[in-house]
Amino acid sequence: MRKFEEKTIKTEHIFQGKVVQLQVDDVELPNGQYSKREIIKHPGAVAVIAVTPDKKIVFVEQYRKPLEKSLVEIPAGKLERNEEPLTTARRELEEETGYTTKELTLVTSFYTSPGFADELIYIYLAKDLVRLEDPPKGDEDEFVEVIELTLDEAKKYVKDERIHDAKTNYAVLYLESSGLLK
Repeated sequence: MRKFEEKTIKTEHIFQGKVVQLQVDDVELPNGQYSKREIIKHPGAVAVIAVTPDKKIVFVEQYRKPLEKSLVEIPAGKLERNEEPLTTARRELEEETGYTTKELTLVTSFYTSPGFADELIYIYLAKDLVRLEDPPKGDEDEFVEVIELTLDEAKKYVKDERIHDAKTNYAVLYLESSGLLK
């Protein structure tokens, strides 16, 4: 048994949706006691730090129902079944922003909420953006507005909590520390 491992005794599947599934696991704790864990299973996602030739960062603003407000975020989307993260990154960049690029570079990946979900998000960097003449249509239930900001403007959005999610905060910190926008 690995350090702190919780052994699953039983899994009860509660809900299967289009994006997530919810299960409740009965577990045996490292000290021999028992507990329950509510777990959200997610297919994973990608997000793109997109930088224009004039060193602006491409964001999208969209309404987030769980928060009952709009956020400004880097373009992102969930992995489709059997889809490579790089393919998802290119698709989401094109659908959400109308830009494409020849080169997407993996920056990092991280778990978004490991206390209750298994979602792993891959973060890519896209430079040398080119505007598509005929961008692909996005999801019919997704409404976004493209916003291009300088690094200083993005930092102000963070301070004002218009940018207020982990992946986008990470993107702003990454660009600030990398020196890419100098």
